Amino acid sequence: MYARIIATGSYLPARILTNRDLEAMVETSDEWIVTRSGIRERHIADASEETSDLAVHAAERALAAAELGKSDVDLIIVATTTPDMIFPSTACIVQDKLGIRQGAAFDVQAVCSGFVYALSLADRLISSGAHRTALVIGAEIYSRILNWQDRATCVLFGDGAGAVILTRSDTPGILASKLCADGSKRGILKVPGHVRNNSIYGDPTVHMDGQAVFKFAVGAMAEVCEATLAEAGLPASAIDWLVPHQANVRIIDATARRLGLPTERAIVTVDRHGNTSAASIPLALDVAVRDGRIRPGHLVQMVGVGGGFTWGSVLARW
Repeated sequence: MYARIIATGSYLPARILTNRDLEAMVETSDEWIVTRSGIRERHIADASEETSDLAVHAAERALAAAELGKSDVDLIIVATTTPDMIFPSTACIVQDKLGIRQGAAFDVQAVCSGFVYALSLADRLISSGAHRTALVIGAEIYSRILNWQDRATCVLFGDGAGAVILTRSDTPGILASKLCADGSKRGILKVPGHVRNNSIYGDPTVHMDGQAVFKFAVGAMAEVCEATLAEAGLPASAIDWLVPHQANVRIIDATARRLGLPTERAIVTVDRHGNTSAASIPLALDVAVRDGRIRPGHLVQMVGVGGGFTWGSVLARW
């Protein structure tokens, strides 16, 4: 018994914040942002939107693409760092908003690697026979945990959601996956604030050592891709499309080069979406599926790295 991705969906809030807009908000420039990250614009959620709302929109589009009804879904996993509330899980809220009354629902918190973690878990739960059809979603509203006066972080992130549908299959869809973590590096990317005794302690906004993150991410993403390919018994040259976490175009290019792939084989949406954390890989997947780049039979390597530090990769046959 195997699990296979059969459909994708995504959602981006209507408001677009460009680099030119940011020039009026913080000491930065379009040239500075593009040179260092490749980002030109990002989407910002409306005050009335919650992370679960973004997730529901993406999920509905994936269900429509799969031509499945809500009664077919018996597992929902939401990867998010920006949940609606401490509890219940955003996945349970999504389940309710979708009108689904069966199956399991839970969140995964692995920051920017969250979607890869969630996808790997869904694969194992379906392959074991425990579940039949899974809705795996990455959804984030990072605009609410940013210090908009910190030009090192506020220019990098955006809001959005992406979703995939996995179902049982007689032939392998998810060929291999590998998940990793190193908590000793937890200090280089973090949101140190927390709620205690009805008050916020510490700073509830993103803090990042950009140079340390960049250095670690390039090595970790390439190495975990190589390990996943080795598990599947395939060379890097077999990859049709690399779908990496969309944090920085320089990290994406460096990862492709380390794998010996032409940069044209990497799906890049960071220029339009910014870093949407757990949403970035499924957003990029949906873009490439809908524009016809990713087609049946293609080998797709998904890879992410994020705070924790966490990183991981999933290798899938479309």
